[in-house]
Amino acid sequence: MASSLKSLSEYNKENLADISQKKFGIVISEYNEQITNPLYQGVEETLLKEGALKDNIIKREVPGAYELSLGAQYMAQLEEIDAVICLGCVIQGETKHFDFICDAVAHGLTNVSLKYNKPVIFGVLTPNNLQQALDRAGGKHGNKGVEAAVAAIKMLNFY
Repeated sequence: MASSLKSLSEYNKENLADISQKKFGIVISEYNEQITNPLYQGVEETLLKEGALKDNIIKREVPGAYELSLGAQYMAQLEEIDAVICLGCVIQGETKHFDFICDAVAHGLTNVSLKYNKPVIFGVLTPNNLQQALDRAGGKHGNKGVEAAVAAIKMLNFY
C-alpha cells in the first residue's frame, strides 16, 4: 500500500513475538542523518514499547547506504543477534547513482538474510526528494522506522 494512503507508524499488534529475550542489530547509514536518525528513533521506541530490553538493541553506523549490506552481514553473523534492521535513505538525484545503490542494497540485504537465516529488514527510504523523506521519517506519513521494527518482530514469530 502506498504510504500516501497509510501512516507508516500504525500497526496491528496481532502476531507480535515476545521479544523480551531477543537481540536486535541496528545498522544505520550516517549519510542523510537528518532522515536516518529519526528512523532509528522510531525503531528504538517501537522495540522498547513492544518489550525489548535497551541492552539488547545494538546500534552500529556505516558511512552510507551502500555499506549497509556488509554492516548487516557483520551483525547477522553474530549468533546472539536474532534480527537485523537496516536504516538508510537514498534520495533520487540527476544520475543513475540512485538506481545502482538501491539495487545493490536491496540485493545485498536479501542475500545476508538468506545466508544467515535471520530477518534482515530493509528500512531504507528511496524517495524522489528530501520532502518525501522527511514525510516518512516522522512526518505526515509516519515513521518508516516503526514499520521496520514491527517487520522484524513479526518475522521473529514467523519461523
